[in-house]
Amino acid sequence: MTLIKSISGIRGTIGGKVGDNLTPLDTVKFASAYGTWLKNSLATPSNEKLKVVVGRDARISGPMIHNLVVNTLIGLGIDVIDLGLSTTPTVEIAVPLEKANGGIILTASHNPKQWNALKLLNDKGEFLNAIEGEKILLIAAEERFDFSEVDHLGEITINDAYMDIHIDEVLNLPLVDVAAVKAAKFKVVVDGVNSSGGIIIPKLLELMGVEVVKLYCEPNGHFPHNPEPLKEHLTDISALVLKEQAHLGVVVDPDVDRLAFICEDGEMFGEEYTLVACADYVLRNTPGNTVSNMSSSRALRDITNQHNSTYQASAVGEVNVVELMKKNNAVIGGEGNGGIIYPESHYGRDSLVGVALFLTHLAKQKTTVSALRASYPEYYMSKNKIELTPQIDVDAILSAITNTYSTENILTIDGVKIDFAKEWVHLRKSNTEPIIRIYTEAGSQEAADLLAERFILEIKAIAGI
Repeated sequence: MTLIKSISGIRGTIGGKVGDNLTPLDTVKFASAYGTWLKNSLATPSNEKLKVVVGRDARISGPMIHNLVVNTLIGLGIDVIDLGLSTTPTVEIAVPLEKANGGIILTASHNPKQWNALKLLNDKGEFLNAIEGEKILLIAAEERFDFSEVDHLGEITINDAYMDIHIDEVLNLPLVDVAAVKAAKFKVVVDGVNSSGGIIIPKLLELMGVEVVKLYCEPNGHFPHNPEPLKEHLTDISALVLKEQAHLGVVVDPDVDRLAFICEDGEMFGEEYTLVACADYVLRNTPGNTVSNMSSSRALRDITNQHNSTYQASAVGEVNVVELMKKNNAVIGGEGNGGIIYPESHYGRDSLVGVALFLTHLAKQKTTVSALRASYPEYYMSKNKIELTPQIDVDAILSAITNTYSTENILTIDGVKIDFAKEWVHLRKSNTEPIIRIYTEAGSQEAADLLAERFILEIKAIAGI
């Protein structure tokens, strides 16, 4: 059982001992810390209550965690806009629309059903930065809470309209062409992994004139497969796409911020290529820059260059991608895990935006999903890790690697990334364990695997193991 405290929130497994898992007491403590941080950091008139938007995915522990968080905020004298069953991007767009001071999304994203988490947002509906996150962790550690007296408790406003509001916002984006999608008469299979994506994605598609075949779209929290949208977990939808002779399959994770597609032949489009395809469409119509994190595919850089625009890589983490996107005025960005960030909508990963842009692109190209995939540069990834003893200095190893390859194109903003002419390697250390994660990409799976093996051997040689 596990409890992970980070700058972006608190994540853990349900049940077990306090302090070791996401128990009710831990949930209340971290909700209290977030609410206290808001009260301490915002200069508001003494008679003006703060307001926080709260929404959850459909996992089994959701109602319990939801009630604990909402009532803790009320106890702090904070008003709550309760969205109930929702998605991460839905809560993100609701915060500024409600003129709220922050937001909490109750979801463990792609983690299995025994996990849950509190994802914390600022008043823009964006994830907190490192400094803000550290302050909340400090408040939680010191338990510096001051709850409100009975006449000053917060109030709950229930608003279950935001998934529909979110859909309308996506359909009204200038680059989303509903008429073109309707004319294409697509048939799409949707795997909602029995969470809120099973409600919101089919509804979006139906409003775009798409024939929808639902798979695992009952929001009961019983995930029928590992909810991370990777090839090995998606055999059922691949088979159903073929059986239904559908044009494609759409897969989301439980909180609907990661998006993967299945081609009409049942093969994966590739999670890394979700962003590539959406960026290709956006750049065809909106010249501008792109951003992804350092562990994402080089294909985005290639497509961006083809459109005579500039690509840059950020440190891993959504907040880092967003920060660089703002700095570079990027028109689209995201992460290679299927996360689309489209500033025209909002600065957060959003599968609804990704679906709408992708289907518009596909309709206008008048091609199949597999043919669209074949039109993009072909890259393959290998993801590995080395477990080291606690006595080994991981930073010294990464420094030695940097010195060895000093003549190459190197980025050191997040571990060490070495960009070779036809391939790259990204080495990152874990913040909690003596582990080095090794990500490689090349023009073939064999080449990516060989590059990873080469660096594993080099790291072991430096470490003397």
